[in-house]
Amino acid sequence: MISATIKNVDLEFETDEALFSPRGIDAGTMFMLSVVDFLPGDKVLDLGCGYGVVGILAAKLIGEENVIMCDISEQAVDFAKRNAGLNGVPDIDIRLSRDYDQVEENDFTLILSNPPYHADFSVPKRFIELGFKKLVLGGKMIMVTKRLDWYKNKLISVFGGVTIYRINEYFVFVAEKRSQTVKKKKKVKAGLSRKLQRKSGG
Repeated sequence: MISATIKNVDLEFETDEALFSPRGIDAGTMFMLSVVDFLPGDKVLDLGCGYGVVGILAAKLIGEENVIMCDISEQAVDFAKRNAGLNGVPDIDIRLSRDYDQVEENDFTLILSNPPYHADFSVPKRFIELGFKKLVLGGKMIMVTKRLDWYKNKLISVFGGVTIYRINEYFVFVAEKRSQTVKKKKKVKAGLSRKLQRKSGG
C-alpha cells in the first residue's frame, strides 16, 4: 500500500510488482502534477493511467464525472478501479484501451501522460498526434519523460509550441491547442530550472 498527499489530498494506492512504479509514486508523475492545476470545468484524460494516481487525484479535485482513465494493461485497469473505490471516487470511467482506441470523446481540456520510456517512438507519436484531435481549443497535453529532443520537436510540429520544465532529470512538456489544425509555426519556450514554477503555454 502506498500513501501520499498530493495537492493537499490524502491518497492511498494498492499496487502490484507487475505494474509501473509499484513501491512508490514515480517521481516523473509527481513532477508533472506539480505544474498542473485541475480547475472547475476541466475534462481530464489520464492516458496510460497505471494504477491510477493522476486520474484519481483529478477526480478528487474536480469530480469523478469529469475524468476518464485508460490503460492498455488489464491488470492496471483492475488496480485503477480498485484504487478509485479505495479513495472514494468509485464512479470514474476507467477503460481498457490501446491509447485512444476506446476513447471516442473529443472534448478534453487536459490530457496527461507519463509515456513508457523504453517503447519505440511510435507509442508517444500516437499519443501526441491523436491527442491533438481529442482536445478542445485551449486544451493542453501534458507529458513527462526523461528525453528532450524528440518530444520537444514532435510537440512543436503538432501544436506549434511547447513549454518545457526541467526538473532534476525529467522534462515536463505542456502543449496548448491553439487552432483546429496542426500548426506550421515553430516555437519553444523552455523553463530549464529546478524550481517548480508555473509558466504560461508555448
